[in-house]
Amino acid sequence: MRFAPEYVTHVLTDNFEDAKANLLAPLMSIHYAHLVMLTEQGIVTRDDARVLRTALDAIRLDEVKGTAFDGTYEDLFFYLEHLIAESAGEQTAGRLHTARSRNDIAMTTYRMWQRHSIAALARGTLTLRQALLDLAAQHVHTIYGAHTHTQPAQVMTVAHYLLSIVEEMERHGARIAAAYTSTNVNPLGACAITGTGFPIDRFRTSALLGFDGPTGNTYGSIATVDYLLEGVSATANTVVGLGRVVQDLLLWGTMEFGYLRLSDGFVQSSSIMPQKRNPVALEHARGIGSQAVGQAQAIITAVHNTPFGDINDTEDDLQPLIASMYRDATRMVSIVGAALKDAQFNVARMEARAGEGGTTITELADTLARNHDLPFGTAHKIAGKVIRGRNDHPDSRMSDLLTEASREVLGSPLSYDESQLERVLSPRHFVEIRKTHGGPAPERTTEAITTSRAALAADEAWWSGRQDALSQSAAQLRAAVNAL
Repeated sequence: MRFAPEYVTHVLTDNFEDAKANLLAPLMSIHYAHLVMLTEQGIVTRDDARVLRTALDAIRLDEVKGTAFDGTYEDLFFYLEHLIAESAGEQTAGRLHTARSRNDIAMTTYRMWQRHSIAALARGTLTLRQALLDLAAQHVHTIYGAHTHTQPAQVMTVAHYLLSIVEEMERHGARIAAAYTSTNVNPLGACAITGTGFPIDRFRTSALLGFDGPTGNTYGSIATVDYLLEGVSATANTVVGLGRVVQDLLLWGTMEFGYLRLSDGFVQSSSIMPQKRNPVALEHARGIGSQAVGQAQAIITAVHNTPFGDINDTEDDLQPLIASMYRDATRMVSIVGAALKDAQFNVARMEARAGEGGTTITELADTLARNHDLPFGTAHKIAGKVIRGRNDHPDSRMSDLLTEASREVLGSPLSYDESQLERVLSPRHFVEIRKTHGGPAPERTTEAITTSRAALAADEAWWSGRQDALSQSAAQLRAAVNAL
């Protein structure tokens, strides 16, 4: 079959190159695993199996990767079939394709390389979590004024802020792990859509290829893309969440804030302005992350409203976009993790500004409610009058402002001296008294760091186990091939 030159130029050449880059190694593993299973099931004789093994061993991946598409063979699968037939002969080579189709082969290759992409993203998130926890441990007592709606809100600690990111990354990690689990099942043996009448063993090929088991319904094995969208969603969720953090970090790195300083390896100067110290690593992370989000949206759009079946919209043309999304998401996560590893916070500047803008006035309302059995709404009203009075008359004594405000609201004054109010309104007191589970008090954040370190260790062990399982299955496959 000869293809139209336009089809070759605009479709088949690109698909061939993409398949060589991402799918060649999985495809070769599938050939070997299927051969082992066919032989063990008595579907292919030992003699033919050895001829086929020799033909597969003769294929040099580097040579295949260097082969230019010339339109003679439709895709990488048929090109490899040609190489096998050249070595084993047409009759024997044809036996390797018993009880399988390009459909189930393609779906299996997609899942094999996608699980590696998911694992790479997961490793990036684990490294980021480690960097965040190490920073948090250094800044359990570092207080600063947090913002809501871009305005000064309340006092917290850097550790408390970083731990909020850690907890979100833990949830992202759980979603990524779930996507890996959904991906790591084996469509091989579903054939075109209905399976086969041959007595194949789908569990055997699943074990040899490192899958947790075979997929179920043979039509769904070919038609479904929900596992793919689960990975896309988990990736987009991770990148969007981290992008919001990057925005904070870039703001904190401005001269006006001066809270955060990246190490020299993550900044650049200017070709004309010698004073510049631009935090470009975080800017690149933001841009690359935005690309990943855009690619995720494009993947969902490409799949949306396509038929539930074997269709090119969800196959070869889509795979490069998926690869780019995972690559960019992993790049973003890795850049942020590396940049934060040696980042420095300006502890003195953060503490000096922590109380600006009335960030501790909530504690005055809390104190009045606790000490005088007032409804919080009433205490809130008094505290509000105090802070407005301070804004209007910055030289006034806080004790005088409280006396006047409480008289207006309650009809009788509440008396506190300046030293009492200074303690109540102290940023450090504000943090230390907030011992709620999940709060910013040092004992709570210290506990949270311990808990999150344990969660990190467990997640690292889980992912190491997945990597070990793939390595073991690869070794078992090679041993089974050698035993033919």
